[in-house]
Amino acid sequence: MATQIKFGTSGWRAVMAEEFTFANVNRAVHGIARHVSSQKANGAKVIVGRDPRFLGETFCATAADILSSYGITPLVIAEPAPTPTISYAVIQSKADGAINFTASHNPPEYNGIKFSTPDGAPALPEVTKAIESAIAAFDAHPQTPHATKAEAQSIDPRRMYLSRLREIVDLDVIKKAGVKIAFDPMWGAARGYSDAFLREAGVTVATVHDTRDVLFGGHAPEPDDHLLEDLRHKMREIGAGVGIATDGDADRFGIVDEDGTFLQPNYIIALLFDYLVETRGWKNGVGKSVATTNLINALAEKHKIELHETPVGFKYIGELIKQDKILIGGEESAGLSIRKHVPEKDGVLAGLLCCEMVARRGASLGTQLEQVFAKVGSYYPLRENFRLTPEVKEKFTEKLRSDPSEFHGTKVAQAVRTDGLKLVLADGSWVCYRLSGTEPVVRVYSEARSREDLAKLSAAAKAWIFD
Repeated sequence: MATQIKFGTSGWRAVMAEEFTFANVNRAVHGIARHVSSQKANGAKVIVGRDPRFLGETFCATAADILSSYGITPLVIAEPAPTPTISYAVIQSKADGAINFTASHNPPEYNGIKFSTPDGAPALPEVTKAIESAIAAFDAHPQTPHATKAEAQSIDPRRMYLSRLREIVDLDVIKKAGVKIAFDPMWGAARGYSDAFLREAGVTVATVHDTRDVLFGGHAPEPDDHLLEDLRHKMREIGAGVGIATDGDADRFGIVDEDGTFLQPNYIIALLFDYLVETRGWKNGVGKSVATTNLINALAEKHKIELHETPVGFKYIGELIKQDKILIGGEESAGLSIRKHVPEKDGVLAGLLCCEMVARRGASLGTQLEQVFAKVGSYYPLRENFRLTPEVKEKFTEKLRSDPSEFHGTKVAQAVRTDGLKLVLADGSWVCYRLSGTEPVVRVYSEARSREDLAKLSAAAKAWIFD
């Protein structure tokens, strides 16, 4: 029996040679081609791109062949390209979608397919369900239409995307400040993007992991604290004021301060929100997932800006960007975008805006965070994962349906069910539980107003699962 191909928030991902096989890629692309044809009978065009993973070029060639057999013109990107670049290319070339072969920050043995809709956004659930149905229909009747084959075309969206970034990022400010920057693309799709962009403007940049390695140094291409030692070393070597990193497909970011401290994405989103209000004068709203820091809530209140709190999944932020309801939107898992830009996570843009912010304010990121804390109070967020046995999971799932009046000896002020269960306590701290849909894990997000309180809250959050 054929594997069921399921597209989640970020598409379909699987281990290569197990489920991510040529046969299954064929099925997935046939499903996408059928879906696109159902939306536009004639003259459709679909972008085909990839990150630098193993066999990416071959998968792109396969996808292009299948699309052209449906009369859909494949617009093929020859070199690995960041997910936000592909998203921007969809909008600019008025394409009917994009197939992006990437497993993002997953380990090297994975590959995947992300599908973007004509607005450049990640496909919403109604679209992915339609694609899954189209795959099932192809499995039942695997013939292709007798369409006139469309000729594949080659596109290179790099220049177009970087020129868009030049409109957003103030390169003069970075150059004048003389800030030195270190960049780690983690062997991923942003190679030749962030560093080349800055270097062209005369900024001093040093890069690590700037070769193709389909094994990403032997670990997941995830710009997380413990994987950024080489970036820190390079920063010390050149005296960099900021270190910027991107994941495998460059939709996520990792930022290191001048003293080597990793700033968690929660803080970067809050700082950039504050900075964009100050420098761009935008006031139209801010978006964040329910699991993202309430420092953003406090800043929204201070700046008198409307707050939109969404379920987890960047597609919800993307919708707010498309409607121009927010000036910035972000998730604690290191995804953000800004107004009048792509409705997709952009790790390249996030890093470059941090460079601009450090340059203009003439202060380290740590100092800037202290200044924000001085304005609205301090916030200490944490995310933890706990594995559950079947018995504990069943019992805990039941518990999540309850409405506790107190937690950790503190009165529950509000129970929010936007996504999972978020308990906001009377003292302003909170804990949010979300069960994973793919593994026996509960994700626990907690936030308190001091480090000591966070340690206590984290212990209580864990105890509440297992008691």
